[in-house]
Amino acid sequence: MNKDRLLSIVGPTAVGKTKLSIELAKAFDGEIISGDSMQVYKGMDIGTAKIKEEEKEGIPHYLIDILEPHEDFSVSHFQNLTKSYIKEINRRGRLPILVGGTGLYVQAVTHDFHFAEKNNPALREKWKRFLAEHGKEALYKELQTRDPVYAARLHPNNTRRVIRALEILETTGKSMAHYQQDWHRRSPYDLVMIGLTMERKKLYQRINQRVDQMMEQGLVEEVKQLLARGVPKSSTSMQAIGYKEIVRYLEGELTLDEAVELIKRNTRRYAKRQLSWFRRMDEIRWFEVTDHRQFSEVVKNIIRYVAGKWQMI
Repeated sequence: MNKDRLLSIVGPTAVGKTKLSIELAKAFDGEIISGDSMQVYKGMDIGTAKIKEEEKEGIPHYLIDILEPHEDFSVSHFQNLTKSYIKEINRRGRLPILVGGTGLYVQAVTHDFHFAEKNNPALREKWKRFLAEHGKEALYKELQTRDPVYAARLHPNNTRRVIRALEILETTGKSMAHYQQDWHRRSPYDLVMIGLTMERKKLYQRINQRVDQMMEQGLVEEVKQLLARGVPKSSTSMQAIGYKEIVRYLEGELTLDEAVELIKRNTRRYAKRQLSWFRRMDEIRWFEVTDHRQFSEVVKNIIRYVAGKWQMI
């Protein structure tokens, strides 16, 4: 049986994935699936650099604006939805293009990770209380002791996933590392992966410019509106970079300048983690896009590469 085709575009934030995805969708009759864990939320447009309607150029986009900001969204939920879209888009004779920088989400689809489905609310509450009493560093050390392999893949600030890992460990007796031991398994798809990379100094400059742009577009007002709608500041959506820092500003914990600099620093660190994640994936064909004056040439090279992989020329 022939495998369904899947084109995936990955890379760090601000590198140009969205722009490339539109060009490839036009070239290959494609439809785009967002691989960003925060663009699923309605009303979170500026801080997630969500594509505008006019920028879509009529190309269908999926997994954007599907949830309210107070709702939880898991990687397994994303995986199931994306797999169904890939199947449906292929069935219609078009090409699904998975675009995003959330490494776990993208790789969960491209390599069909298996996730532990068991939940234990009592254990989850136990670890939430532990977090409240002892702090995120102590929580992270618990995971380091019990599951050092998976702990190394998480940032200590990602307390939701740290708690989930501890919950899984105590519920099943097996670590998250065990459930994700198929990280290098073959993809169930006829997969082509494109990675965009950029000289680090230039990338960081673009990140800083993007944050300044977000502030000009009204990021503070966007966060105010979310809080006014009753979105808890502890919700997953409000823990996203750009939102949590502005919340701290609105609560008087930071000046506006301090919040902006913190967003820039946290985004640069996130970009570094994104690159580290994707560098582990051997299937990715990397393209350098430091000089955006020659971006059209890079796009042509990528189109030739993709067409050649699927013998579409």
